[in-house]
Amino acid sequence: MAEYDLLVKGGTVGTAADTFAADIAIKDGKIVALLDEAATNLADDVIDATGKLVLPGGIEGHCHIDEPSFGEAKLADDFLSGSWGAACGGTTTIIPFAQQIAGMSLREAVDDYHAKASGKSIVDYGFHLILSNPTDQVLGQELPALIADGYTSFKVYMTYDGLRLEDMQILEVLSTAKTHDGLVMIHCENDHCITWLAEQLDRRGEVGAASMGVAHGPAAEREATHRAITLSEVVDTPVFIVHVSSHQAMDQIAWARSRGMPIYAETCPQYLFLSSDDYSQPG
Repeated sequence: MAEYDLLVKGGTVGTAADTFAADIAIKDGKIVALLDEAATNLADDVIDATGKLVLPGGIEGHCHIDEPSFGEAKLADDFLSGSWGAACGGTTTIIPFAQQIAGMSLREAVDDYHAKASGKSIVDYGFHLILSNPTDQVLGQELPALIADGYTSFKVYMTYDGLRLEDMQILEVLSTAKTHDGLVMIHCENDHCITWLAEQLDRRGEVGAASMGVAHGPAAEREATHRAITLSEVVDTPVFIVHVSSHQAMDQIAWARSRGMPIYAETCPQYLFLSSDDYSQPG
């Protein structure tokens, strides 16, 4: 009987600290050894990784799967197709959002998304929460209990009907997060600016994709990002600003971090590789 179940041989292994040549020995689904030019008879199966990088599976910390969208629409991917796409790209853990919709408790939202993912996802998964109705019961009972169960990150929106929270509500969410060691993720856009700009564009008959870029422009993101930083400062608790799309918003984050504020952020590939000029391109 072979010592290992699987040997990944001849590749360049990448870790958090270094890259180096090594063979990877796997037993019972776990990496148990990194070997130097291991003999092939040590394992039942051998994968030849010569000339290839061998990396840990990626973690997608922000994705939306099988989630309600605007109106009657919902996102195209369910957990089967979404997780297949992740796996094909080398991502082995996904963290989508369990969205609280009208009339649903946070616990019901989590249970609903577990039901959607169970038996479908081919990769590991966890959930962030989307908090759209921060009632006294939600903040006083449901959210603390879910944090204790390991659902420690939750997203709030500054825009979009049905999701948008007012500043006072966000302050209360931040306060709950501080008390119970949660992390608030914030979608930062000024809702009134977006609504007003969209109405002006609509009156002029400018309703194409480029118009969306104007309505959701950098000024609305910059203002809301600074406001989120201010709310974080008032409560004295960290925030995570999601999908930063402009240098103006990033300037606010850099300003806060230069002063020692616990402000964290992410961006997306499209904001790094595309610009407003691409709205006029086919597709």
